[in-house]
Amino acid sequence: MKRYIIIFILLLIVQAIKSVSYNNKYTVDNQKAINYYESALKILSEYKIEKGIRLLEKAIETDNSFIEAYLTLADVYHSINNIEKEIYYYQKGLEIKPEFFKSGYINLAKAEYKMAYYKEAKTHFEKFLSFENNREIDIDEARRWIKICDFAINAVENPVPFNPINITTINTKFDDYAPTLSGDETNLYFTIKYPTGRKDQLGNNIYTEDLFVSTKQDSIWSKPLKMKYPFNTSGNEGAQSISFDGKMMFFTACNRKDGLGSCDIYFCIKTDSGWSAPVNLGRPVNSGAWESQPSISPDGQTLYFASNRAGSYGKTDIWKTTLSKEGFWSQPVNLGDSVNTTENELSPFIHADNKTLYFASDGWPGLGGMDIFVTKLKNDNTWTSPINLGYPINTNNNETGLLVNRQGNIAYFASNRFNDNGDDIYYFELHDKVRPTPSSYFKGKIYDSETKKPLSARLELIDIDDTLNTMFTYSGADGSFMLSLPSGKSYALNISKPDYLFFSSHFELTEKDTYLQPYYMDIYLNPLKIGQSVTLNNIFFDTNSYELKDESIAELGKMIEFLNKNPKIKVEICGHTDNIGSDDDNMLLSKNRAKAVVDYLIAKGINAERLTAKGFGETKPVADNNTSEGRALNRRTEMIITGIINK
Repeated sequence: MKRYIIIFILLLIVQAIKSVSYNNKYTVDNQKAINYYESALKILSEYKIEKGIRLLEKAIETDNSFIEAYLTLADVYHSINNIEKEIYYYQKGLEIKPEFFKSGYINLAKAEYKMAYYKEAKTHFEKFLSFENNREIDIDEARRWIKICDFAINAVENPVPFNPINITTINTKFDDYAPTLSGDETNLYFTIKYPTGRKDQLGNNIYTEDLFVSTKQDSIWSKPLKMKYPFNTSGNEGAQSISFDGKMMFFTACNRKDGLGSCDIYFCIKTDSGWSAPVNLGRPVNSGAWESQPSISPDGQTLYFASNRAGSYGKTDIWKTTLSKEGFWSQPVNLGDSVNTTENELSPFIHADNKTLYFASDGWPGLGGMDIFVTKLKNDNTWTSPINLGYPINTNNNETGLLVNRQGNIAYFASNRFNDNGDDIYYFELHDKVRPTPSSYFKGKIYDSETKKPLSARLELIDIDDTLNTMFTYSGADGSFMLSLPSGKSYALNISKPDYLFFSSHFELTEKDTYLQPYYMDIYLNPLKIGQSVTLNNIFFDTNSYELKDESIAELGKMIEFLNKNPKIKVEICGHTDNIGSDDDNMLLSKNRAKAVVDYLIAKGINAERLTAKGFGETKPVADNNTSEGRALNRRTEMIITGIINK
C-alpha cells in the first residue's frame, strides 16, 4: 500500500510542476538533461526510487539550471521522508527562478517547519504571500501557517520546565509505551512491542504488542510482568485504560474475528477468581471504522476514545460514550470542534478530577508532528480552548500518550528522543499552567452491620455546590470500593442497598494541607429494622437557625428516594445540638430543625403519617463538648426507623 501511495504522490508532483512550465516545455533546452529527467519520471513511476534519484541528479549535473529536476528531486525526498534533502533541493530550485513554482515556497516552508526551522519557515511562507495572483485557498493556508510558526518561535524562546527521568526498572530494549496508572498509583500498566521470533516473507522481524504491569514497592517500580490471559493472546493488545477502582480494564485489539472494524475496544472485569474473558464493547461504541485508545473516567461512567468513524471533523477525532443506569453504553458523541480539528486528535487521557483531558493533536498550533494539549470541561459541558503543553515537552517530533498522577504534579509519557533503544517510559514534573485539579481518593469495604458479611452496594459522591456533578460506583462482591475525590470541593457521600438503611458521610477537600490525603473507611450498613438509625451528615443549618441551607438538597433527595423505595417504613427525624447556649434554647432549636426536615419531606410528597419530628437539644451528645471537633459531631440530624406499616 505504501508503494502505491508514494507513486501516486510522485505523479501529482510531476503534474504540478508541468502545469507551470510554458507550453509544457522545460526551463532548459539541454536535450541530454531532459532525457535524464524524463527517464527518471518513468523509473519513479515503477517505484525504483534510488535509480530515479540518480537520474535526476544526472539531469542536474548536465544542466544545473534545470528547475524541474530540482523540484522533482525535492518532492521525491519528501515522499521518502528525507526532509533535509527535500529542503536543500527546494532551495536550489527556487533560487534560480522564484516565481516559476510559487507554491514550492509553501512546500519548502512546511519542510523547514518539520525540522524545527521555524523562523526560516515563516520567512518562506511570507515569501509566497509576496507573489501576485495566488489562489485564495493558498493565501489562507500560508497565513494560517505563519500563525503556527509564530507560536512555535515563541514556544522555543520561552521554554517550560522539563526534566524527564527514565524509569529504568521497567523499560526494556524494545518499545515500551502507553502507560496507565491504577487509581491508588500502586500499579503501572503499559505496552511492550517485541519480536515474536518469526519473520515475514522479506525476512523482517514480526512484532507483537502485549500488556505488562509493574508494582510500586518502596517508591520503586518493580520489574514488569506480562499480564496473563485473557489480556495477551497471539494477536496485538495495547492502549489500555484501567478504571479508577481497578475493576475494569479497557484495551484495544485489532483484526480479531469478533471485531467490527480494523481495531475495536474491548473490556475485562475483575472478579474474585481473576479477570473475565475479554468482551468486544460492541455497537454503538465500536463500528466498522477504527476505534482505539480508550480512557475511562474516574467514576467509570464516561469512556473517551479515538476514532475515524463517520461524523469526525478530521482524520481521527476524540469521542465519548456514557454508561446508563441500566449498564448500556450510549451512542458516541464527538467532543466537537473545540477539541477536534480537520487533522488528527489521538491518545485521550481523562484525569482523576474528571474534567481535565490531555490529548495529542497535529491540528492545533504546535511545534510539528503530534503535540500534547490539555483542555478542561466547563460547567456548561463544553471544553476550554486547548493549551499546548509547551516546548520542550513538545517538539517537532511526535509526542503522544501522556498521563498525569492524581496529585497533578507528575506526568508520564513514552518517547524515543532520549536514547537509541526505541520508546521508553519517562516521568517529569508538570509545570503549573497545565496541571489538573489535585485529587484524593476514598477507599474501603462495605459490610452488613449484623452478619459482618461484605456487601455490594451503590456509592454516590455528590458535589454539594453542584448536585448535577455526581459520581457513582458499586462496591465489589468482596465489599471493596474506591472513589476519586477531586480537591477544592465539599462532597456528600451516600451508600445505598435494597433492604438496608442508607449511609451518609461528608468530605471537605478545601484545605490544601489535607486535600491530598487518602481516606480509608470500612462501612457497616444497617438492615431495615425498627430502631436502626443513620446520621444525616449532609443536612446543614446556619448557626442558631432552623432554615435548611441549599447544601442540604442532595441529602434530602436521598431521604425522599429511600422513603419512596420503602413505602412501609415510618421514621423519626431527631435534632441534636451542642452545649453552647441555654438548655431551653437548644431544645427549641433542635425541635425546629427536625420539624424543618419533616416539613420539607411532606412538601415533596411523603405522607405525613410516616414522619415525626423530635428535638433532643444537648441531652444526647456523641462526643466531647469541650472541643470544637466534638461540638461539631454533636450538632447533628438523625433518622430512626420507628415502625413498619403492615397494611
